[in-house]
Amino acid sequence: MRNARRIVKEVVSSVIPIATFSGVLQLSLGLPFEMFLQFIIGVIFATLGLILFFTGVEIGLMQIGENIGSALSKTGKLWIMIVFGFLLGVAATISEPALQVLAFQVDAVTAGSISRGLMIATVAIGTGVFASLAMLRVVLGIPMKYVLMAGYSIVLLLSLLAPSELMAISLDASGATTGPMTVPFIIALGVGVVSVFGGRDKTADGFGFVALASIGPIVSLLLLGVVYG
Repeated sequence: MRNARRIVKEVVSSVIPIATFSGVLQLSLGLPFEMFLQFIIGVIFATLGLILFFTGVEIGLMQIGENIGSALSKTGKLWIMIVFGFLLGVAATISEPALQVLAFQVDAVTAGSISRGLMIATVAIGTGVFASLAMLRVVLGIPMKYVLMAGYSIVLLLSLLAPSELMAISLDASGATTGPMTVPFIIALGVGVVSVFGGRDKTADGFGFVALASIGPIVSLLLLGVVYG
């Protein structure tokens, strides 16, 4: 019950500022009352949906992510961790609502040149690859700074070769993948993986999974641009 109250308070306090500001703009611009009424109804449903969503994330998604990470580490088989890290990264990305919205908009703006399915698949594969690399980093004990330097060096190189339009889209895709579905699961997965290794710092090694996973969409979309022009 205490957690439920906290979630309700957090969601309401997050929604009120944007809802108030948008409502004032609607009234000051003299938009039709029907549109304002639709806005109010939308805010109510969005608030209820966020409360249910974050409740589900807290009681289910984060726990299962941490348990899966722990179970994968206990197998002691690196290839299993890499394969399932990839598959879990792909699955979490495909289910990300923000990516679905971005892919729809890109499909519409590019007149189908970058289709919705192609973009989602490309971003999901990129996130999955870098999620598995994040697991490999933990197992091998590679410092985060070196992996980030290597990842963004690749991004910089590809940005010189890929079309400028895809550079902008890839950066937005990276932000879209760090949404409310992907982030809690990947963070919990990282903490679960590190919890099995003795002598590891959960703060230093368990986090950073999202930072690495967010490089994946940029690299994969830029590679798409380099290959297809």
